Amino acid sequence: MRIRRSSALALVMFVAGIALGGYLMSHQNTRPFVPTVEAAGDKVTDPNAPAPGRYAYYPGTEALGPDEMRVIACGTGMPSARHGQAATSFLVELGNGEKFLFDIGTHSMGNTASLMIPYDFLDKVFLSHLHTDHWGDLATLWAGGWTAGRTQPLRVWGPSGKTEEMGTKYAIEHFLKAYNWDYQTRVSALADAPGQISVTEFDYMGMNQIVYQENGVTIRSFPAIHSGDGPISYSLEWNGYKFVFGGDSFPNKWFIEHAKDADLAIHECFHLPEQMVKMYNQAPPVALFVATKIHTSPQAFGKIMSAIQPRHAVAYHFFNEEETRYAIYEGVRETYSGPLSMATDLMTWNITRDGITERMGVVTEEAWAVDGPVPAPNNEPDDDPNAWFTDEILAGKWDVSDAEGQMIREFMEAFPSAFQPQN
Repeated sequence: MRIRRSSALALVMFVAGIALGGYLMSHQNTRPFVPTVEAAGDKVTDPNAPAPGRYAYYPGTEALGPDEMRVIACGTGMPSARHGQAATSFLVELGNGEKFLFDIGTHSMGNTASLMIPYDFLDKVFLSHLHTDHWGDLATLWAGGWTAGRTQPLRVWGPSGKTEEMGTKYAIEHFLKAYNWDYQTRVSALADAPGQISVTEFDYMGMNQIVYQENGVTIRSFPAIHSGDGPISYSLEWNGYKFVFGGDSFPNKWFIEHAKDADLAIHECFHLPEQMVKMYNQAPPVALFVATKIHTSPQAFGKIMSAIQPRHAVAYHFFNEEETRYAIYEGVRETYSGPLSMATDLMTWNITRDGITERMGVVTEEAWAVDGPVPAPNNEPDDDPNAWFTDEILAGKWDVSDAEGQMIREFMEAFPSAFQPQN
C-alpha cells in the first residue's frame, strides 16, 4: 500500500523529507531520520517570548537580513498533477529586496501565493525551458497578479530555440494570442499595464552569458541538455553569494564548469527507472530512456555534486514520498557524501556567511493577495466594460437594482474619492 502525505501536515513532511541538510555525516549510509529532539528548536527560557531556533519557516514573520539569501521551493515535482507537490518553481529572495522566480511550473502558484508576497514583488520570471512543468503556471501569475493588484507589466526572461518558433519570445507572444479572450475582456475593466508581458529572449548557446544585471544582481545562463536544443541553466550572483539552478538537464560539462563555488546548487535528480514503471505508468524502455538519457539519475546527480562541491546540494524533480525517497537518496549517496536536501514543496533555505539552514515552510491554505507599497491601480477613464458585448447579449440582463442598490450606495459612500468624476 502506498503511503501519501497530507499537505496540511507540513511538519510531518519536514521529518519525512529526510533530514536533508541537517543530517549528520556519520549517518550517510543509513536511512536518514531526524530525531524528535533535534527537530524541536532551541531551549525556551521565557514562557512569554517567541520560541528560538524555530525549525519551521512562517512566511512574512522574519525580516531577511541585508546580507542574507532565502530560497523557497514553490514546486519540486513532475509533469503530472499531484495535490501535494507542484511542478518546478524556486523563489529566490535577496537581502536587498529583490525577488526572482526560476521557472513557474503547473500548480506552483498555489504555493507561491500562499507566501502572501505582494504581486508587485513577483514580477521577474526566469524560464529554463518551455516544458509545461516549468512554465505552465505563467497564466496564473499573469492573470492572478493582474486582477490582485500588480501595478506594472510582468517580466519574463528565457532562451531562444533552434528555430524562432521554439524560443521564449514566440511562446509568450502566442501565449497572449491563446489567452486573447481573457486579455481583451479584462483590459476593458482593469488597468492596462499589469496585463502586459515584457519578454527578454537570449541565445541558448550563450556560455555563462549575463542575461540580467541590476541592483547588484548578476544572472548568467549556460546551455543544458534536455529533449532538444533550447534548455539552459542559470546562476545568480549577489553580494558574494552564488545560487545555481540547473533546470532540467542530462549531466553536462557546462554545469560542472559554471556551477562551481555555489552556495546552493539545485539540480534535477530523477526517479529510478523501476519507479517510473511501477508508479508513473511508463513502459520499461521509455522509463529507462527518460530516467537516464533525458534526465539525471540519482547516481549521476551525486557525481555532479561531488565534482562541483557546493556548500549545499538540492535534489529535486521527483515525487518525494515514502515509497520513492529512500532509494533515490541511497542512489545519490553512492557517489556524493556532502550536505544534501531532498526537496519537496515549501522547503526553505536561508543562506548566510555562517551557514545554510533548511526548514519547511508553514503556510495558510486560505491566502489572500497582499497590499504592496504602490496602491492597486484603477482602470483607464475611457475603458468600455461593454466593449465585447453585443446588444443582443446586453438585452438579456435582468434588473437586480432593487436587491443590491443599497449595498452599492453604501460601498461608494465608504470610498468617496474613488468614485468622484474624473476630468
